[in-house]
Amino acid sequence: GFISLPTEALLRLVETVKKAGLKAKPELGIQFGAGGDTSAKELEAEGTKDVGWLVAQARRALDAGADIIMIESEGITENVTSWRTDVVARIINELGLEKVMFEAADPAVFEWYVKNYGNEINLFVDHSQIVQLEALRSGIWGTKSTWGRIQNVG
Repeated sequence: GFISLPTEALLRLVETVKKAGLKAKPELGIQFGAGGDTSAKELEAEGTKDVGWLVAQARRALDAGADIIMIESEGITENVTSWRTDVVARIINELGLEKVMFEAADPAVFEWYVKNYGNEINLFVDHSQIVQLEALRSGIWGTKSTWGRIQNVG
C-alpha cells in the first residue's frame, strides 16, 4: 500500500530527495484504498482515479526533478477482475516508456509487459522473481507465447 500526499507536499519531497543527492522515484496509482489485504470486490467499490490525474501528477513530479515515476499495480493489473491495459497504454503514450516503471506483481504480469512493450520496459518485481524476469528478458525462459520470441539485439 501507499499513502496519499497533497501534490505540493509530493513535489517538495521530490525536491528534498534531489537536494540530498538521491534519486526521486515517487509512486503513483489510480486505485483508492490500495494496499493491505483488500479484496478486488472491495477495491472496485472504492473506484479508481482518472488516469489523466495520474499523468498530470507524474508530469509535475518529473518537472520537479523526479528521475522516474513508479506506477502502482493495484487498479491496473493487481486486485482487478480484468487488467486495465488501456491505462498502461495511456501512461506510456503520455509520459514515455523511459520515464515510468510499472509494478509487476506476478510472472504473468511481467510477461505481458515484456511481450507488449519490449524487454527493456522498466518493471519492479518482488526480489524472489528477479531471476525469472531477467531470464524472460534474455529469451532463455518463457511460456509458449514468449519462448524464443524475446530477443536482445546489439
